[in-house]
Amino acid sequence: MMSSSITKMFRVARLQFLICGMALFAFGALWAILLGAPIYLSRILLGYLILLPAHLSISYSNDYFDVDVDKYDNPTVFSGGSGVLVDHPELRKPALWTAIILILCSLALGIVFQIVYSFPIWFLGFVLLGNLIGWFYSAPPIRLAYRGLGELSMAVSIGLLIPGFGYLVTSGQINKEGLLFIIPLTLYGLAFILSVEIPDMESDRLGNKQTWVARKGRGFGFTVIAASFLMATLFFLCYPWLTSRIYPVDFRILGILSLIPLAAGCIGLLRRPIEKRSATRVVNGILIAIAAFCFLVDGYFVYLVFSLIL
Repeated sequence: MMSSSITKMFRVARLQFLICGMALFAFGALWAILLGAPIYLSRILLGYLILLPAHLSISYSNDYFDVDVDKYDNPTVFSGGSGVLVDHPELRKPALWTAIILILCSLALGIVFQIVYSFPIWFLGFVLLGNLIGWFYSAPPIRLAYRGLGELSMAVSIGLLIPGFGYLVTSGQINKEGLLFIIPLTLYGLAFILSVEIPDMESDRLGNKQTWVARKGRGFGFTVIAASFLMATLFFLCYPWLTSRIYPVDFRILGILSLIPLAAGCIGLLRRPIEKRSATRVVNGILIAIAAFCFLVDGYFVYLVFSLIL
């Protein structure tokens, strides 16, 4: 019985989302190294251990606070929650406490990091902000996702907070070079959260969750996703023409890699499926394309780092 409950609690974690979070953190860390930051693997690892429980806590708190919405839906690989707390209400309180404990672990590790590496005190504010956004995405009284603010909060988290944190713990600072990719990554973050919302449109409406897709429909979601991908690709292709600084990356390669999510977004725009099942298949392809882009860019950055070392 106990092992069964533990297995169900692991399902709530939805570990597949950690993969993209790790890739985004690595993006920021690798970018800092390419700009000249020293490679302190122990510091980078401890930095990620701050992010990991914060990221995990979101799955538990969202499942707990969204249970009245998720009961109207069946979970998919990337949306609709885990479904565990709907089927097993006795696990709701353990899930809530798990989320709280994970946040406390993240904050405690942040304090350890700040002391060990003598980071400025505002570093802890950065850690606290990330945890608060994750908690209040669905938790009262703010409930960002229920007020039409969930998309912006997640776009900022994906585009700025996670890669920015990787950059911060590696370089020891946040500067304009570290924020160079905030525009395309925020656009990908917006496309990501809209893709997650598309399969949940009906249940979000029934649960009065005011997401953009719930208010404006799946067609709107697919349109914004494609537009976001297009603007991100244009950024990679046009930015070298807008600056005189030479960066240690080939923006043409980033532009080519960005065609992967752009192609998936164009397929979604052309099809714009209204029915849930077909729409879910399309957004699954979009989410896989976003993940592929992140990993391929990380791979390219790793190649550049090794080129510098060797």
